[in-house]
Amino acid sequence: MRPTNITRNIGGWLTEAEGHYLYETAKKVKKGNAIVEIGSWKGKSTICLGLGSRDGRGVKIVAIDPHTGNSEHRRRFGKVNTFAEFKRNIHKAGVSPYIESILDTSENASHTFYGRVGFIFIDGAHELKSVWSDWKLWFPKVIDNGIVAFHDTWHYPGPNFATAIILLTSHHVRHPRLVDTITCFEKVEKNFFLDRIQNTCFVLYRTLVGFWGAVKLSYSSRA
Repeated sequence: MRPTNITRNIGGWLTEAEGHYLYETAKKVKKGNAIVEIGSWKGKSTICLGLGSRDGRGVKIVAIDPHTGNSEHRRRFGKVNTFAEFKRNIHKAGVSPYIESILDTSENASHTFYGRVGFIFIDGAHELKSVWSDWKLWFPKVIDNGIVAFHDTWHYPGPNFATAIILLTSHHVRHPRLVDTITCFEKVEKNFFLDRIQNTCFVLYRTLVGFWGAVKLSYSSRA
């Protein structure tokens, strides 16, 4: 069963391809490493990660979210608190044993997390300052050959600009990939010239085709 069959009725913003990507990537993370999710909302993406961990090597998923909504959520919905619904959803999906919920901001959580990160999914506040802070705080915790993924990287300026700058300037990332609105890549100790060429070409490619992922996301969303 595809993970999105389980998460279809859960509020959130995730396409079927994105959910499947999270599931498959989580499934491959090796024991001794953690999966970190920044921004959980009501657990849609968390469940995809949890199902992947369950069907893979059973690694811990650290789900970080104050559950009071980011600035965009508060503009759209007013005052929110999604933690109770988040807990109900992950329990119903049977992935609670794999999830460690941290009811805090990404910045605060980063100061008390000392584990090795095999895969990080960054989907917190989308302002450039927040996205860049998540990157700077958490990238050093990702192991070499670990995977970094950002959500909403075509239609939100913050994730779009941050990932473009990373791919165009960093000597520590390679093999970028676009899954609808997710931009993901691998961390390495040092990339090569051809990797940097590929990274640059990917940014141009995403600019041209990323629109379709954003359209798919708009039809897959429910608050």
